Amino acid sequence: MPAPDWVLTLPDINAGLNSLATLLLLVGYVVIRQGKRDVHKNVMLSAFATSVVFLGCYLVYHFALKHYTGSSSKPFEGEGIIRPVYFTILITHIVLAAAVPVLAVWTIYRGWKQQWDKHRRIARITFPIWLYVSVTGVIIYLMLYHLS
Repeated sequence: MPAPDWVLTLPDINAGLNSLATLLLLVGYVVIRQGKRDVHKNVMLSAFATSVVFLGCYLVYHFALKHYTGSSSKPFEGEGIIRPVYFTILITHIVLAAAVPVLAVWTIYRGWKQQWDKHRRIARITFPIWLYVSVTGVIIYLMLYHLS
């Protein structure tokens, strides 16, 4: 049975959410460099909320796709050099994506407790990983749904 249209629109929504998370992460970085702590807090909490919504939509998509089609994912059909490039990006994305929720919650907790030195220390690890996962999420989407 083919998947209904609402399921097929979820990858586009997920790419939009990943793009928004990327933008919010970059804005959060800029505003904290400018010393705007309250703006930084609000922007980073918005990035976290966007990522949580993304995760929900991502899971709904894969469960619904499995329900309607029998397969929980769309196969990558690219050939040649693009194939190992895609899978390299995908594997690094998946491994690092597993760490983002833990790192983000830990970073937010340190900020909430106003443990600024610890917050900065973990944020220096969290930020580039979270940014990489958000950016590569969009790249994977483009490669999977528009290039293959």
